[in-house]
Amino acid sequence: MAIRSMEYLQSLVRELVKLPSKTEWVEFKCNNKEPQMIGEYISALSNSAALCERPKAYLVWGVQDDTHKIVGTEFQYRKMKKGNEELEAWLSRMRA
Repeated sequence: MAIRSMEYLQSLVRELVKLPSKTEWVEFKCNNKEPQMIGEYISALSNSAALCERPKAYLVWGVQDDTHKIVGTEFQYRKMKKGNEELEAWLSRMRA
């Protein structure tokens, strides 16, 4: 995954929260930390983006799904693990 500047990411989130209440290729979460559910969301979002002919899908933490209000999050994916494996590595391995 390419690392983006904080300014770019903040701008992207501001644009995403302006979207209508439901889109097939964007999902907002506050503090969901369940690895299995995260993997399922990533899979569903990527499939939906492809069906909607979108180049990307987004799973964004720190935004209320129903109101699109930016509220922040305690979720830190780099500190999360599935068993003894880092979450990001586990998700990458499950993708194959």
